[in-house]
Amino acid sequence: MDNIYIEYIFKVVPKVPATEILIAELGSVGFESFVENENNLTAYIQKTDWYPEILENVYCLSIASTFDITYTQKEIAQTNWNSEWEKNFEPIEVEGKVCVRAPFHEPMFLDYDIVIEPKMSFGTGHHETTHLMIQHLLDLELSNKKVLDMGCGTGILAIFAEMKGAKPIDAIDIDRWCFENSEENVMRNHCKHISVYQGDAALLINKQYNVIIANINRNILLNDMQSYAQCLQKEGVLLLSGFYKEDISTIEATATKHHLQIQTIKERNNWVALRLLKV
Repeated sequence: MDNIYIEYIFKVVPKVPATEILIAELGSVGFESFVENENNLTAYIQKTDWYPEILENVYCLSIASTFDITYTQKEIAQTNWNSEWEKNFEPIEVEGKVCVRAPFHEPMFLDYDIVIEPKMSFGTGHHETTHLMIQHLLDLELSNKKVLDMGCGTGILAIFAEMKGAKPIDAIDIDRWCFENSEENVMRNHCKHISVYQGDAALLINKQYNVIIANINRNILLNDMQSYAQCLQKEGVLLLSGFYKEDISTIEATATKHHLQIQTIKERNNWVALRLLKV
């Protein structure tokens, strides 16, 4: 039986930076998928995770003097997601080298062609954090590197890592739908070296990686930093995203405690992605 989702459609004024803040706050209370277009933001949460007062914990909705945000809501069956997504999803390119597209889009004939069907999972390349992580991965030499994609969502970053020569690769997400969606996208892109697991940082015991990718959110990154450091080889690379420019100092303070030094910062619309080195 398909899961039932609650769909919220938000009209946000001003769109920037209010939309980015709203996405981050909605994600922290359990919303798991977002679609942005020119006029609004659509957000989805499983009905089993929803409760009537859920938006009372979303601070930006309460500061009317700063943002004007209105919304409607309704139940939507998971099987209706594809048609909603197809209306809004356009192929993207990163640095003129990477194409991220849906199965129904024609290829753009760039160096890397990633085909993603996200369904209810996060990670199409449209959100700033995924885009920034792809940029970081473009800069890295990944041939025969052992890679972890933590909070893999659609599996997009694990798939791109394999395209750049990484192997073996572990892709982990706590959400069952993300786990299943990543497996589908791994097969869709004919990947041979990616293993997908459902779980959290508890799965990292006795693991070792050359590169760790973690595009999640600030609080989870802070909580799991020690686990990342423990399973990252010396001079290994940790890529972190899912937070704002203002959060860098907090992230850096925790990273430094675990011998992780920031090497490069990439920024896009106030979202950031860090490249750290284990020393």
